[in-house]
Amino acid sequence: MYLHINKHRQQVTSTGMPLLELQSLTCVQSCSHYHYSTHTVHAIRFQLYTSMCCDCCLLGKAAQENGIPCDHNLSVGYQCSLVSRACCVDGCQMISAMVKYKLLLLVTDLTLKCRDEFLTCLCCFLGKCAHRCVGNDTCSCFKGYKLKPDGKSCEDINECLLGASNCRGGERCINTEGSFRCQREVSCGTGYELTDNNNCKDIDECETGIHNCGPEFECQNTQGSFRCLPKVKCGAGFIQDALGNCIDINECVSQTGPCHRGQVCINTVGSYTCQRNSVNCGRGYHLNEEGTRCIDIDECKGPEQVCAGHGCINLLGSYRCECEPGYNFNSISRVCEDVNECRHYPGRLCAHKCENTLGSYKCSCTTGFKLAVDGRNCDDLNECESKPCSQECANVYGSYQCYCRRGYQLSDIDGMTCEDIDECALPTGGHICSYRCHNTPGSFHCSCPTSGYTLAVNGRSCQDIDECLTGRHTCTENQSCFNVQGGFRCLSFECPSNYRRVGETTARLERSDTIRCMKSCQPTDIACVLDTTHSISHTFISLPTFREFTRPEEIVFLRTTVPAYGTYHLGSYDVKFDILEGNVENAFDIIKRIENGLYVGVVRQVKPLIGPVTTILKLSMRNLNTQGDSGQNIINVHVFVSEFWF
Repeated sequence: MYLHINKHRQQVTSTGMPLLELQSLTCVQSCSHYHYSTHTVHAIRFQLYTSMCCDCCLLGKAAQENGIPCDHNLSVGYQCSLVSRACCVDGCQMISAMVKYKLLLLVTDLTLKCRDEFLTCLCCFLGKCAHRCVGNDTCSCFKGYKLKPDGKSCEDINECLLGASNCRGGERCINTEGSFRCQREVSCGTGYELTDNNNCKDIDECETGIHNCGPEFECQNTQGSFRCLPKVKCGAGFIQDALGNCIDINECVSQTGPCHRGQVCINTVGSYTCQRNSVNCGRGYHLNEEGTRCIDIDECKGPEQVCAGHGCINLLGSYRCECEPGYNFNSISRVCEDVNECRHYPGRLCAHKCENTLGSYKCSCTTGFKLAVDGRNCDDLNECESKPCSQECANVYGSYQCYCRRGYQLSDIDGMTCEDIDECALPTGGHICSYRCHNTPGSFHCSCPTSGYTLAVNGRSCQDIDECLTGRHTCTENQSCFNVQGGFRCLSFECPSNYRRVGETTARLERSDTIRCMKSCQPTDIACVLDTTHSISHTFISLPTFREFTRPEEIVFLRTTVPAYGTYHLGSYDVKFDILEGNVENAFDIIKRIENGLYVGVVRQVKPLIGPVTTILKLSMRNLNTQGDSGQNIINVHVFVSEFWF
């Protein structure tokens, strides 16, 4: 019996309880002993009970996998609850016993084999075996696989590693999942082709028409190749050439001694003839005066200089030259030939380069070297002695290197001339000097604005001159000198009516100095008494033109004695800061914050200003309570923005 099951889904019964139900479960009978004719009712009951058993068992197995208690109360009936709980607790063994019991009670006409097949199929369905079950809770694997030690899973058998393949010589075994394949390692070669069964088969060039036999020849196939056989047969004394034509055979050359001794062989078309030989001297001999025999020729005494300046030794029928050193005698051409020593002894005669000459050789050196006294080795040449560089020269092995002094760089054109470096034009030239950079041969120098600044000790930065400190200002005795970046200001202040100045006038004002005028009313001056302004102050600040302005700069701090969130008599007490006048281009603002438990007003520059700019920020610091303003203080901040960033 085979079971076909789709994945389960979540369903809610009419009672409201969740139930895992199978979408479809079909039990197909495959046993030959399943009879319907005798016990049709039992067969129907068997299908119903086995379907119920499978469904209820899968319900218990799903409860186990999802972590639901096995004794969970499900509204599925008493028998189904038993099956579900058994599968949840004991799995396949308990359901096997349960189904066997049901089969024995309900299906009396099924053989034991059919019941075992059903139980095996059910156990496999519950996930016991990876491939197939063979009964009695035993698993087996398909061909090409073996059972793992867990008795359930299967793994591939490596037939190549175990030597269980049937691959032949010249073939390589390649393992595959559940099987293997054989792959030929060596090609079949010319004249053969590989068949589908991995064998080499001879190619019939004659049949396929890939031969190159001419029309006068007939193609004959051989193993791995073919032959071209002539169609026409030549007669005696003739032989067929590559084009199939019959050509004459020179018997005088092809045969050994076709004629008798004392006879000369003369070839004819298709044959040859023999003629009686006359006296004929070979090379190196000539006939005597009688013309009866051959005598040796002494080539060394002839008018021709056969050895061309070399020694000559006469031999019978020939001669030999005694060559000078550096020459070898060529026995074929019979001349003394120059010996190329550079080719015969490569790398052993000269340290660098070898050049052949007639009867000898000469050595030479590569660039940067000179020939040593022995004429073979090479010594390093000191090129710096000839002063090839415009400034500094360093000799290196086989060459030289030019260097430049500080402030110069080597030319890219010739590599010898030193060119001045324009430090002011370099990418970092804008940061070499604070103000202006002036290039000089091999160096540079910096300069500062003509007034108000002096060059620092480092020769690059510009330092402000404090004219108020050095006495180089032009302020009168009634004025106070305040140093600003790049200059100075002569300031004088008079307190308005009904105010008196606190402190004496100083000849020199510092950045932290404050000139304050306090209100001083006559008892009868009601308007003065009712005026809410208690004091008028003056403070001073000098700012540069910021080259890079990335965030607000805090420049003035207005500190109070008012505690934050404190109380004043019966009401709360607060401080309010405002900018009344002088906010050029809205470049400033004022914020309130708490420091050490007290209110502090912070004046910030929030936008860049390009100097020179002079402005007076009129600030108001008002004391507030629940009844309204209780008084205010006016602070005049004299802001001097320099045209430079330093």
